[in-house]
Amino acid sequence: MEEHQLVRRAVHGDPAAERRLYDAHVDRIFRLAYRMTGDDDLAQEFTQETFIRAFDRLKQFRGDSALSTWLHAIAVSVVYNGMRKVTRLRKRQVDLKETSGRPVNPVETEPDLKERLAAAIDDLPLGYRTVFVMHEVEGYKHEEIGAALGVSTGTSKAQLSRARAKLREALADFAEEWTS
Repeated sequence: MEEHQLVRRAVHGDPAAERRLYDAHVDRIFRLAYRMTGDDDLAQEFTQETFIRAFDRLKQFRGDSALSTWLHAIAVSVVYNGMRKVTRLRKRQVDLKETSGRPVNPVETEPDLKERLAAAIDDLPLGYRTVFVMHEVEGYKHEEIGAALGVSTGTSKAQLSRARAKLREALADFAEEWTS
């Protein structure tokens, strides 16, 4: 059965159609949420919220773009809003290291490239990170990213270029170790 038929059935309350749509898209939505948050629990929560919103608003899906693009736009919105809440909550919490009464001196060790790359991606500004993950990890084209995020194709390309430059800068000292 084609996706547009499943959407129509889901709009009319068919739980089997909803389940098939969910199963078809949940992995990509979770991966996107995870790459944007870096947190498994938050990614699961945001994935669930994405599908709740999507099924509540499925009647509004016009079919101008692919369902996956529409779902990713919802997911990005859910993650942006969710991360703003998380950031506000974290700012209110007192860091345990500050209250322990003794200095904390972590052992300095050089992480491997995978860890450094993951950290560098996590440190990207949210817009850059979103475009980078959607393009480089999920394989979306700039046109699809633009449609999902509500930006122009040129903006998507520019943010990807800036994200790559920031990653090169963040990993430059690691690269020097391997080339010297």
